Amino acid sequence: MRNILLVLVSTLFSTVLIAQKYSNDFLNIGVSARSQAMGNAQVATVNDVTAGFWNPAGLMRMDPSGRSVQAAFTHSEWFASIANYDYFAIATPIAPKSPETKVEEVKSAMGFSFVRLGIDNIPNTLTLYEDDGTLNYGNISPFSAADYAFIFSYARNLINKPATKESVLKNLDVGVNAKIIHHKIGPFASAWGFGLDIGAQYNIGAFKFGVLGKDITSTFNAWNFRFTDDEKEVLQVTGNEIPESSIEITRPQLVLGLAIDKRLYFGGNGQAKKEKKRNRQFVNFAAEVDFAATFDGQRNTLISANPVSLDPSMGIELGYSDLIFLRGGLNNFQQATDELGQEFWSMQPNVGLGVKLFDALRIDYAYPMGKQALTENSHTISLILDINVPRLIEVMRREA
Repeated sequence: MRNILLVLVSTLFSTVLIAQKYSNDFLNIGVSARSQAMGNAQVATVNDVTAGFWNPAGLMRMDPSGRSVQAAFTHSEWFASIANYDYFAIATPIAPKSPETKVEEVKSAMGFSFVRLGIDNIPNTLTLYEDDGTLNYGNISPFSAADYAFIFSYARNLINKPATKESVLKNLDVGVNAKIIHHKIGPFASAWGFGLDIGAQYNIGAFKFGVLGKDITSTFNAWNFRFTDDEKEVLQVTGNEIPESSIEITRPQLVLGLAIDKRLYFGGNGQAKKEKKRNRQFVNFAAEVDFAATFDGQRNTLISANPVSLDPSMGIELGYSDLIFLRGGLNNFQQATDELGQEFWSMQPNVGLGVKLFDALRIDYAYPMGKQALTENSHTISLILDINVPRLIEVMRREA
């Protein structure tokens, strides 16, 4: 048991000190079942509270009326519940009344996201043996190894006054994320980091474009290690290096997205066709392709070069009247080796569906199927809740 702990701890520390190419890689995991089902292709089409993670500019398209607060929650368990992944987010549009029209117009939005990936109840066996060499299982205590992200998002439209039809900027939204990163490995080590993301979305009719610059200034995680003298002695005796405080760098990435999002309305004739579209049934089709560019040398991606590598992802969504959705996607293209040593290209297929209930609650489900999927055989369910604030206040007044 003690050897298992030592391997785990030394592996974690070696990753911290050496493999900076994949620093903060837990933030490349999809935060919602919708995104996972679509292969994490979200930069151009995301338009709900999860935009605070995928592209902060998408918060501007969360609620055109400016009356709703959205909240999201995701929980999934991996490797027979050994690892836990949790996500929570809340966001709201800011819609001040225009002094000219006296009508609320959404000009900005803000949100907060929280992400945690952790392994809990790891037995600390560094003090398993007494000084005389006898075993004392009472000395075993549990600890957790976890990664945390706190993301503060702000988005706005570049137009400061009502846009004209001729304005090329009226459909351009921009956003920024301020991220606080925290890593904690029991009582042994911890790190704090800070980073910035900048994103934009632009649409022309049914076509949507998105761009996200992640960690644009690089994110620096300052690691601090804390071992007692007895723990250091155990590490030395067992042939493990004693890690020292260091700086881990997360290098910038650029994600480009191109999508089509089209609604096809049907039903009604004559006067019925003149009704507002929101009162008619429709079929929605959305498809997106993203390219994530990294600049830290060759990676095991579909397009691998030095210093730039490109990792594509793609997804589709078919919906009916914003009530039920069917999704699929491909991502995680990698070159692998079979039992005979032959190289081949593999990919991760994903499927999922979503249902909207009571015009306020959306339940999404995703199932990644690829052998190389980090979340293989993990069923992911997420919730998104729309809270109509004026209606809620009205109901509370009536009850009071």
